[in-house]
Parts: sequence; C-alpha cells; structure tokens
Amino acid sequence: MRDAGALRAHLIETRLAGTIATTREKSLGRYRLFAARDPRVLLGLDPERDWPLGEVLRLMGQKCGVSVDPAHTSGPDVIDPDRTIAALDRFADRMGEAAGRRVPVLLGTGHPHRLLEFYAALADALSSAGCPVLTPAYGARVDIATRFGVRTRVLDYVRGVALMREAGVRGAPGAGGVHTHSPLPVRTALAAAADFGGPLPGLVIGDHGWVCGAGQLGIEAIGLADTDDPALFVGQAEGRVSEVVPLDDAVRVAAYQPLMRYVLNRAHLSR
Repeated sequence: MRDAGALRAHLIETRLAGTIATTREKSLGRYRLFAARDPRVLLGLDPERDWPLGEVLRLMGQKCGVSVDPAHTSGPDVIDPDRTIAALDRFADRMGEAAGRRVPVLLGTGHPHRLLEFYAALADALSSAGCPVLTPAYGARVDIATRFGVRTRVLDYVRGVALMREAGVRGAPGAGGVHTHSPLPVRTALAAAADFGGPLPGLVIGDHGWVCGAGQLGIEAIGLADTDDPALFVGQAEGRVSEVVPLDDAVRVAAYQPLMRYVLNRAHLSR
C-alpha cells in the first residue's frame, strides 16, 4: 500500500485508528498510574520530571488525538488516523536512514501474537539492505513480574525479532510467546551484547519495554504504542524515544500487513 488515502481508510476500517477497541477507562487508569510513577506502566522509562494526570492527558491528546476532556471517562478510545500516518512516515524515514548507514538493529516485541509478522518483515528488509540484525542473549532466562507473580521467561528470536516465551515451550514460531511490558528483556539483550564485545544496536525497533528500556539507556528507539501506553509518548516528549506510531496494538495480524508495506515503500526497502 503506497497511497496515504487508502491507508487512512484501512486504519479506520480495521480499527487500528479512528474508534479503537481500547477503552477510555483503561487509558485513563494507565495515565493515573503513570502520573504516580507506577513501574508497571513506566516500561523502563525514568521520567525526567513529574507528569501529573492533566499533563499526561494533554500529551496523549497531542500525540494520539484522544479526548483531553477529563470528564470524558467511558466508552471506546479514539486515535486520529492522520496522526498515525504522519508518525508512520517519520518511522519509515528513520528506518531508511538506518538502512542507508547499515547500522546494527535490534527488534523486539511484547506482542508476539499480534505484531511478530510486522516486525519480522522489517527485519528481513533491513537485513537485505545490509543492516546487521542482532540476536544477543538468545536463550537467556529472565524473571519477569506478572499479575500471577514472578515467572521465568526465555528470550527467543523468530526471524530476527526478539520475544519472550514460557520456559520449556517449543514448536511453531508463536508457541509459548507471552505478552509483556517489561524492560528486562531489552536490558538483558543489551547487557549480553556489551559483555561479548558488541556490536550494540544503533537503532531499536519495537514496542512496550523494548522501546522505553532502550531509550532510557541512550539507544535510539522507535516503535508502536496504543493509547494506554503513555510511557512511549512521554519518552518521545522528553527526547529519549525518537518516534512513536499511535495505533491499536492488539488487532488481528493481517491488519498490520498494509502498514508494513507502506513503511517499507516509504523507506525504499521494498523488494
């Protein structure tokens, strides 16, 4: 998909943008937790200053197009599709710049059941352009706090994309993949790369803790984020995240394919 008008229609039809499935209640709850610096929603970011609820809400209105009215407390949330497309353009431009310089890249996702194919296509294209696609700490065991207590996960790579699996699960690429917001996987991967003499990534691409965790450590990071993940947008506002694309990050896998094609075309990485 090359045409922005067709992409806009696709975003609205699939509810990647426009009226999305994420609820206003969930987003506001996350904004309150972020304002209170709850580590569950900081995603590895250590904000440089206080972010009261009102400021988080105004920022999310600016970046995503959500309502900035604090009295609007229920119903589905909204993302402005034009903001999504503008951010996708900048995301693609940054990828194109990295490909032109053949910088090492690290890709990782906390949404392996939804976004793995999207990131894998980017990894394939960047590799073909001459960028080393890094896979540090393959097989490392990471203890991650979940709502069920601390669980041991295993760092795996599928087509160049890092994800966390349940320990002991093998099989198809998506088998055992777990949803996580934690920055511990990217910290583990970066520490392993440094311990073994690099190379370190010049660009991290992903979501959740992969983006915030890398940006907090001074590594350039770009990614995708839903309206209930304010940390990435705060990281961008504070200069530690380069670009964030606002969209629903949990729709069906096929819906992300036109976005992948649009990004690769814009970045001049289509084959």
